[in-house]
Amino acid sequence: MRYLLALLVVVAVAALFYWRHAQKAGAAHDDGADVQALYQAGRPLPQGPLRVYHLGHSLVGRDMPAMLAQLAGQGHDYALQLGWGTALREHHQGREAINGFDQENATPHHREAHEALASGAYDAFVMTEMVRLKDAIQYKESRTYAGKWAAEAAAGNPAGQIFLYESWHALDDQPDWLSRLPDDLETMWKPGLLWPAARAAGRPVWLIPGGQVMARLVAEAEAKGGIAELTSREGLFARSPDGTLDTIHPNDLGVYLVALTHYAVLYGQSPVGLPHELMRADGSPADAPSPELARRMQEVVWEVVSTNPLTGL
Repeated sequence: MRYLLALLVVVAVAALFYWRHAQKAGAAHDDGADVQALYQAGRPLPQGPLRVYHLGHSLVGRDMPAMLAQLAGQGHDYALQLGWGTALREHHQGREAINGFDQENATPHHREAHEALASGAYDAFVMTEMVRLKDAIQYKESRTYAGKWAAEAAAGNPAGQIFLYESWHALDDQPDWLSRLPDDLETMWKPGLLWPAARAAGRPVWLIPGGQVMARLVAEAEAKGGIAELTSREGLFARSPDGTLDTIHPNDLGVYLVALTHYAVLYGQSPVGLPHELMRADGSPADAPSPELARRMQEVVWEVVSTNPLTGL
């Protein structure tokens, strides 16, 4: 009996290893060939203000949607659901599964995600996955839950559009932060999230390439010895009161860059010339980039967004 039990344990462990390997390999080799036709028809661009629903975590945050609303101007409206490092799976399971639910959603802009999508009230649904993304794909069933959310959004509003917000990994994560970003898009974001979501929705899921924009701006700043006050990647990330670098969360400059990227994709318009002195969600003034840096941020956003076919532009 002991030998039989030991054999069963070995078989179970081997099956689990095989399943995880298959999940990882399946994501890595998914080239999305079967959904490319969905993207060929092009994307109708909005003719007026949007109502946007944001689903994610602190790399969405409260300030970025608030800045986006200021960039978009009168008529833009939004709702959100956030958590602490929350995966799409936990959002789907609901409040009890979401760490930090009460703290992160203590805002009038919160609306429960399933209810919001079922209402059909939102022109655009923007989702993102937790990071580390590799762990999310391997352990949090990203492929499945990106598909579930995309299908739910498509059912709730057949005329709405669905977006995947590509973020970034921590500055101290290996391999090198800057060199990794293009590879992560190809090896994780697309096969692990974008293609499964489009497949499940039966329509394009468009890309908001936050990581790619950040990479382009940082590469230029570091190569040139700076763009105005931005001299390195650390200049886009927050610091604690004692000066310790936060290696994952953006500061106000980083948040502004991400808001510009959302604006350019969602509205299909160049952000060049938009305001750069904005307010945080709590009404306090955000730290603003200099006019020189703001202008280059806006130009880089449009360069990246307008040349990536997965944005629909």
